[in-house]
Amino acid sequence: MRTALITGGTAGIGAAFARRFARDGLALVLVARDRDRLASSAEELTETFGVPVEVLPADLATEEGIAAVEARLGDEKHPVDVLVNNAGFGFRRGFLEVPLADELTMLKVHVEAVLRLTRAAVAGMRTRGKGYVVNVASVAAFVPRGSYGASKAWVVQFTQGTDRDLAGTGVRLQALCPGFVHTEFHDRAGMDMSSTKEWMWLDADYVVQESLRDLARGKSVSIPSRRYKAAVAAARKAPLAALGMAARGFGRNR
Repeated sequence: MRTALITGGTAGIGAAFARRFARDGLALVLVARDRDRLASSAEELTETFGVPVEVLPADLATEEGIAAVEARLGDEKHPVDVLVNNAGFGFRRGFLEVPLADELTMLKVHVEAVLRLTRAAVAGMRTRGKGYVVNVASVAAFVPRGSYGASKAWVVQFTQGTDRDLAGTGVRLQALCPGFVHTEFHDRAGMDMSSTKEWMWLDADYVVQESLRDLARGKSVSIPSRRYKAAVAAARKAPLAALGMAARGFGRNR
């Protein structure tokens, strides 16, 4: 039985990946901070899909949390075939209004944890000649919007570069870049999204479906939905000043 490890696996896009993989018969390792929610999610997935679910409480904003997940990914007796780096968060306020310690915590989760967990997973995958890593980024990666967008831009560049480095090994990487998704992300950040048009929202299960479809096609970057593909294409051609204005509309999303 193949095994998928998902960080932030109890809510939003992470939970959608867990449901999809469980439906497809994969064993799961769910990583999150909330022990009770992990236990509840594991019980529900096992009862619904009949797959084994391992829980790993870990805070990826800490050294101990990252090291614990690295150790699980490096367990050769219980290999992980699919890694989804989904854990992340954003801020309601602008860069100069957010405490520096909070900004550094975000970089710990979005950058350091993604780098270290990808490396830990890929080492064994390359030896076995197969494996997949999905690093959840955002369309915010393509517009200038403070440290959140910058961290997601790093995820995209890192993922594409590492995917090229691993060409021919049987290991593939993808940066998943959704727009606005119906999850807990914005509520947790205290963001008022009432003015966001309904057509801009995506469903988490749809995002996962598109990610896996693009992964099967060998795409190292997945941008779910035609409207966001068009938005990113336009952003890549737009002047920097225009991008800055557009970023106010969708620069904080997940």
